[in-house]
Amino acid sequence: MVEQHQSPAKEVRLFRNNRSQAVRIPVEFELPGDRALISREGDRIIIEPVRQSTGLLALLATWEPLDEEFPTIEDRPAEPEDVF
Repeated sequence: MVEQHQSPAKEVRLFRNNRSQAVRIPVEFELPGDRALISREGDRIIIEPVRQSTGLLALLATWEPLDEEFPTIEDRPAEPEDVF
């Protein structure tokens, strides 16, 4: 479980940016990266950083499908074994 610490609240000013309401995030609340997720819980707005990919999805996206025929394998039942 990730340990979270609570920072003291800080009052900020809201402003309009075209048709969106915006807020300047003070440096002590700065998020990593350039993308965030926003959600609402009652009257609270929660902003979370978008976590960077582990790289697996990016790697899989570069793979090309195999274009080859697999050999036919004779699928016989297992032979009984005396294990005692």
